Amino acid sequence: MAAPLHSSLERRYARLGLLLIAPTVLIFCAVIVYPLVSAIYLSLFRVFTPTLESSWVGLSNYRELLASGLFWKALWNTLVWTAGTLTLQIVLGIGMALVLHQNIWFRSLARSLILFPYFISTVVAVLVWKWVFNDLYGILNHLLMQSGIISMPIDYLGSMPNAMISVILVGAWKYFPFVVIAVLARLQTIPEPLYEAARIDGAGPIARFFDVTLPQLRDVLVVIVMLRAIWDFKEFDLIWLLTGGGPSSSTETLPIVVYRQAFALNQMGMAAAWAVSMMAILLVFMIVYIRRTREKGPA
Repeated sequence: MAAPLHSSLERRYARLGLLLIAPTVLIFCAVIVYPLVSAIYLSLFRVFTPTLESSWVGLSNYRELLASGLFWKALWNTLVWTAGTLTLQIVLGIGMALVLHQNIWFRSLARSLILFPYFISTVVAVLVWKWVFNDLYGILNHLLMQSGIISMPIDYLGSMPNAMISVILVGAWKYFPFVVIAVLARLQTIPEPLYEAARIDGAGPIARFFDVTLPQLRDVLVVIVMLRAIWDFKEFDLIWLLTGGGPSSSTETLPIVVYRQAFALNQMGMAAAWAVSMMAILLVFMIVYIRRTREKGPA
């Protein structure tokens, strides 16, 4: 008698569990699965954006994409942008987090102000930086000329490699507070006895950073690098508003090409193929990155 009752209770709990997770599954399918399947499906057609008139082309979009020099150039620009801005974000973020972790005056105020770039609207930030970088009336050229460092204004956004360097610097300034928040939170949980033991062993500040702080930050840095790499790789608005992909497509990244294919050239199918290719590249990166970090992890 007890066995059938127990079995009936388990079935009830199983049905209740399915009922509780059903909304989450439905939202997941609506937000992730359906758009992903739709993008892959669209990439197999030649679609005219204004009318959505389509014709089956199979893998022709992918063959055309891989055979074009535009894809490889945009991929290279994307990798340069991602690697450059991510490196600066990590370096600046860790450095600023270490400073804010110290017992300094106005620490609470400084911790609040350091978040300002991350919370400010991208449009507002770009407008400010375009004024700073302007080659005719920008404050940066004015200060450099007044100090005698340069004799002629520099075109920061209209020539290479200035444009890519400027975009990378703005991206690092805009997003490094995210690294500060995450690293600072981890620094506050590192046991103080670890530093005391290192001091007793004669370790200086640099040795304590590499032998104590950095190993303790490893796990959080793994997550930060993965998240920021994904977000930087698909960054669109900041680069588009700063340079529009110019000059001469020298800062044109994969997301910008997707936008141009879909809404400038009205080739929604080709745009979907570009987007699916981006997803595949990110997927390969995540798999390789996670495996490498696990292999290097503590035994």
